[in-house]
Amino acid sequence: MVDVVVIGAGQAGLSSAYHLRRAGFEPERDFVVLDHSPGPGGAWQFRWPSLTYGKVHGMHSLPGMELTDADPARPSAEVVGAYFDRYEHAFDLRVRRPVDVTAVRPGSDGPDGRLLVETSDGNWAARALINATGTWDRPFWPRYPGQETFRGRQLHTAQYAGPEEFTGRRVVVVGGGASGTQHLLELAPYAAATTWVTRRPPVFREGPFDQEAGRAAVALVDERVRQGLVPRSVVSVTGLPLNDAVRRGIAEGVLDRRPMFDRIVPDGVEWDDGQRVEADVILWATGFRAALDHLAPLRLREPGGGIRVEGTRATADPRVHLVGYGPSASTVGANRAGRAAVRDVRRLLAGEPSRPAAA
Repeated sequence: MVDVVVIGAGQAGLSSAYHLRRAGFEPERDFVVLDHSPGPGGAWQFRWPSLTYGKVHGMHSLPGMELTDADPARPSAEVVGAYFDRYEHAFDLRVRRPVDVTAVRPGSDGPDGRLLVETSDGNWAARALINATGTWDRPFWPRYPGQETFRGRQLHTAQYAGPEEFTGRRVVVVGGGASGTQHLLELAPYAAATTWVTRRPPVFREGPFDQEAGRAAVALVDERVRQGLVPRSVVSVTGLPLNDAVRRGIAEGVLDRRPMFDRIVPDGVEWDDGQRVEADVILWATGFRAALDHLAPLRLREPGGGIRVEGTRATADPRVHLVGYGPSASTVGANRAGRAAVRDVRRLLAGEPSRPAAA
């Protein structure tokens, strides 16, 4: 038995564990951190080697320890993995890994009792849960007519290992987010041809992204979460930064977006107006969904497909907090949400009435 189980040791999980330590909770005695990844680094450890730290947008340091003097030419997976490893040891967070959480159940005492957390390393009975499982384990694959007939290769961003393997290939990149543009810019010198398709025209953002713009973007995502809808990513409402690399890509025709195709054929993709592009590879840069299947026994999902959250707290079960979900699905948002969740968990354990915990 413990007071709190933290699931996930990415930015959100480590931030939460840090604030638990600051609040006087002792690791292993009062809380445990469970992570199914093989090592420190959260989802960053799985990023492709060509995504160097200098190409990363908006990586915020964890609370209590700045990430300084990072080599911009070093792969982000190595930089962040090493930083998270130092962080875990500096604050004695004692992350248990690899541990797979298979289910979280309400327990026999109902919403006022302990949650039962079932894992590959035994079961835990907890008074509160901080879920920080992120999205990397649930890549989103859209379905289109004829997809199964394609004779080439299809892969998702989660499987992308770098541009070299696409040398001489004709590649269709699907998706209007940061990953899609990064893939296109990397592939251009290697691929025989690239084609960029998106469901909606991309929105490029010029100028600085100040605090006011950030708050407005987060508020849009937060409103969906409050309604129990599937959250949109923060990036989807902020737009894509128009940096020098993106400007060059636009000028050189690499970032020349076409509307979404209507079908996939054995040797490429087609549109209803008769246009056709031949392809050897379709790279789906179509994002991820929240990895929450282990929470299914708690029946937290709303008819809209999402989990209704006030701050970080699931409205259907005040023992459960979602950190890194919806409006807190960014590195700075995860830091703030970890602090907010711990404040509310302390009130819960003390028997005080819950308040809206702003993430």
